[in-house]
Amino acid sequence: MTLVELDRIIEMAWEDRTPFEAIKFQFNLSESEIIKLMRKELKIKSFKLWRKRVHSRISSKHLHKRNQDIKRFKSSRQKDISHNKISKR
Repeated sequence: MTLVELDRIIEMAWEDRTPFEAIKFQFNLSESEIIKLMRKELKIKSFKLWRKRVHSRISSKHLHKRNQDIKRFKSSRQKDISHNKISKR
């Protein structure tokens, strides 16, 4: 995994609206692998804060917590991201 990919995975994991399934689709990492990666790459306090956010009611990291009307992985207002493995639409 390149440094750019690692940075993008961490960015996607921090973003509340990006579900684990989107990271799995793009980088083929399961939720448990993402958790291990975040634990390894973040400071302990940052990791604990991230885990608390993931399990909060406001987070949409799990598709089953997400509003059923949302059918996309990214916000319609999100700018195109360079180095994105998903083709631009």
